[in-house]
Amino acid sequence: MVFCSFTFLLLFMPAVLMCHRVLPEKAKRPFLLAASLLFYGWGSPAWLLLLIYVMVLDWAGAMMMAKAERLKTPLLTVLIVLNLLPLAYFKYGGFLRDTLAAVGLKMAFSDPLLPAGISFFTFQGISYLIDVYRGEAGVQRRFVLFGVYLSLFPQLVAGPIVCYTDLEEQLTRPCTVDEGEMREGLRRFILGLAKKVLLADAMGRYWGKVSAALPEAGALGAWLGLIAFSFQIFFDFSGYSDMALGLGRCLGFSFPENFDRPYRAKSLTEFWRRWHMSLTTWFRKYVYIPLGGNRRGEGRRNLNLMIVWALTGLWHGAGWNFILWGVFFGVLLILEKKCFLNRNWYRRCPGAVKQAMTYLTVLAGWGIFSGKWQVFPAMLGRYGTASPRLTLETLSFLPMLALCAAICFLPRVRMPLRRWMAPVLMVLCLAALAAQGYAPFVYFQF
Repeated sequence: MVFCSFTFLLLFMPAVLMCHRVLPEKAKRPFLLAASLLFYGWGSPAWLLLLIYVMVLDWAGAMMMAKAERLKTPLLTVLIVLNLLPLAYFKYGGFLRDTLAAVGLKMAFSDPLLPAGISFFTFQGISYLIDVYRGEAGVQRRFVLFGVYLSLFPQLVAGPIVCYTDLEEQLTRPCTVDEGEMREGLRRFILGLAKKVLLADAMGRYWGKVSAALPEAGALGAWLGLIAFSFQIFFDFSGYSDMALGLGRCLGFSFPENFDRPYRAKSLTEFWRRWHMSLTTWFRKYVYIPLGGNRRGEGRRNLNLMIVWALTGLWHGAGWNFILWGVFFGVLLILEKKCFLNRNWYRRCPGAVKQAMTYLTVLAGWGIFSGKWQVFPAMLGRYGTASPRLTLETLSFLPMLALCAAICFLPRVRMPLRRWMAPVLMVLCLAALAAQGYAPFVYFQF
């Protein structure tokens, strides 16, 4: 089941919120677990077996570590491997096959359908095990509560990645939500839905036309198309995060923020503090710092950064374009720290210039991420200035592009979403879904 479907919006979500509100306290956690499993297994019941496997493995494994102090380290290693095996099979098996085939080695392997959100709940399970191993989190002996943590439907399939320590206290406290919190949660959800349906999907449609027309899209089409893709991926992913945080608040949970207006960043370092913050935090806490972080000199720090960014790219997808995207940012972040951030001339540089430089660099990264390599020579004018095929689409697209640019780049305007505005946005979203159909979330199958 997905958020942008009539089944979810008109049936599942209202039923779950109403039942959760009227149920007695002791029934709310079991109800949330059942609802989350129904949500995940709705489209493909077979995926449910995988989620339950990870759930049982990590719940039982943490208790085994607590009882076998001398075996904690080997147990943790085995448990992490057992968590990663399904991820490796479903997400990276085909990539390994194709890579080996490119060098003349054949491997019989048919591509399985990638389970939704496998990267997200796998990382959440691993974070729980490591936190228990380090003594930073207590062992959760109640299977229902651990199941709620791992499968809570608002953030199950596309984040934010929630570490167990973020929810440990919230899982056991009374789950009461007053009318004000419910109202604010629903407003946040509707804003996220509008980001996805009204903005991201419009950007995605234009980028789809441009990428299909490459390389003949021309320089103007290539530039506008890639800018549209940068807005699509932001509004799509941040919209999902807004919906997740809003639904979580309606159910009495507070999730960590995942985006903080990243395109206003004035450096790449700042950008990655603002973009997909839960993933950045996860890699810093569970990979970068255990590797030594910046405690062993500049050379080791740079190596650690490259390892983290190569893994970050691989996390995003099974393809060399994703790995190159990660390496691209790893190299640039190292160069930025060494050659720019601490230089007086860079500090004196106007903020607007730094913001523009950062965005253009990120834009180049999205070109690598997309895997549409012909966009780069097209942007440089190799195939002409503009394509007559895209003239009408481009003219009709410009007002929406300007709106997205204003939201992303201009200073924040504090304007409360009034009650009448939320129903209007909801109606517009439902009308758009009825007219254009459902467009999958960019991060739905990660």
